[in-house]
Order: sequence, then C-alpha cells, then structure tokens
Amino acid sequence: MTEAWGPDDDEPRRHHGPVRVRVPAKINLHLGVGPLRSDGFHELNTVYHAISLFDELTARPGDTLTLTMEGEGTGTLALDETNLIMRAARALAARTRVPAYARLHLRKTIPLAGGLAGGSADAAATLLACDLLWGTGLSREELAEVGATIGSDIPFLLHGGTALGTGHGEAISPILARPTTWHWVVAIADGGLSTPEVYGKLDELRASAWPPQPVGDADSLMAALRQRDPEVLAAALGNDLQPAALALRPALADVLKAGNEAGAVTGLVSGSGPTCVFLATDAAHAGQVAAGLNAAGVCREAVTARGPMPGARVT
Repeated sequence: MTEAWGPDDDEPRRHHGPVRVRVPAKINLHLGVGPLRSDGFHELNTVYHAISLFDELTARPGDTLTLTMEGEGTGTLALDETNLIMRAARALAARTRVPAYARLHLRKTIPLAGGLAGGSADAAATLLACDLLWGTGLSREELAEVGATIGSDIPFLLHGGTALGTGHGEAISPILARPTTWHWVVAIADGGLSTPEVYGKLDELRASAWPPQPVGDADSLMAALRQRDPEVLAAALGNDLQPAALALRPALADVLKAGNEAGAVTGLVSGSGPTCVFLATDAAHAGQVAAGLNAAGVCREAVTARGPMPGARVT
C-alpha cells in the first residue's frame, strides 16, 4: 500500500486503523433551476452553504465491503449497493484500482430525503475516509471528480463553505467574502420528499397556464452575502423548487408561516424539501425561533445551526 496524502496536510500519512470523517449538511441560499437537458439533468445555478448538522462515517480495514449504521433513518435507509456510500466506495476503488475492502459505519443525524443532501454528504465522507484508509492519495479535487459521477452535491460537500454551483450543481466555485457566521433554524419534517418527484412537479407547474415565477439570481445573492446583513441576505434568498415542494406537501406552508410568526428574518424550503430553513440575526434569536417552531408543533423538530462550515474532514 502506498502512503496517502491527507487533503489538508503537508506530510504523507498512512492509515492502518479506523478513519473517522465528519461531514456537514448543505442548504441552498439560491437555487435557480433551468430547463431539462438532454442528459436528463436540469441546468442549475445555485449557491451552496454548508451548515452545522453533521454525519460521521468511520472506515476500518476489512476483507469485503460492508456498511452498518446508527441514528437517523436506521431501519429505513437501505444499506445495499444502492446506497451512495457503497457506490462512492466502489467508484473510488475502480478509479484507483484497489480492492473495495472496508468496514464502513455511519452515524447519521442529517434527515433522510430532507433537502439537506445527507446522502451526498455521506458519499463525500466515504471518498475521503476510503482514500486515507486505502492510501490511494487522491487530492480533494480528484475526489470531487469521482464524486461528481455519483451525485451533483458531492463535490461541494468535500469542499464546504459557501460556493457557486453550476452545470447540474457539480461544478463548484468558492465564493470569496469576508468571514461571516450566519445563523439558521432547521425545521425537520416527518417523512421525506423524493428529489426526482419534486423536479418533475416543477416541470409540470412550468407547463401549466400559471407557471411559478423564477427566483432572483446568484449574483444578487453573492452580493448580499458580502454585505453581512441578515435583512439584505433575506431579500436575496430564493428556491425555484419551493412551489413544487409546496404543491406536493401543502403543510409546508404552515411551517413557513409558523417560522415567520416566531420572528425569523425569513424562511424557505431547503432544496427539494421538505426541510425548511429560517434565517436569524444571531444565535440567541435562532434559539427563540426554534422554540417558537417547536411550540407550534408544525414539524418533527426545529434545531439551530450555523454556517458556513468546512466540508468533509477527518476527526
């Protein structure tokens, strides 16, 4: 086995024991959805933002490839070859021509099918963990190339922070702005929404007599981030998928209303939903909004988070 370079290290490292990687969830501060392309993807123009809800993936040596888990979604999430973790491990093994042998264990807190890219986050963690476990020595950019073949959000979750995503979301450009911590409340729903179903509903709505109006643009959102003012950022947030998510899950309107009544600066559906996120002015304000949402009983749980967070990192 060759020595492996840690993506953030100056010295090569060899890992013989467990490798633990923590990875954040993401929200979309702006999600502009273009028409359906010939390859089956929609053209996207989005601003990703990594927040402080985390999953943890542990990789240990093994004589085959196995996956176990605990936490959110246990008993519901498939652990077979359809899981993005397994697909990521096999894709990395194929790219680097090493045996796909590892015992993988997931500790999950990011909700399933919640619009927070939990599955993509887990795949990103797997790429980093297995790269170090196997000593394959790929850079973070090379891991992102592997990840892009599996899921559009994976490259961003390897890098984290706040970034512009184009293509079908896989082409990542970091957004340069003065360091600012943004405070959020995440309203976790009971049950999930299928991302393909939400995109399909958006196509259906756009073909109707009263198509939803597109949201603003990514340039305005990036300019708002640089002003470091929650009110300015709130006016620039937008999600083209929100009308489709609301059409499929009308009760989300009650969540958005309750968050606003609890004092949030603004709220929106996260990605394809059904999770909703609310912007707060500071940590104390976020706690107040979360308490109001929990008291309203419109979601399974409302929790506070902050961003931006780094992407997948070894713990």
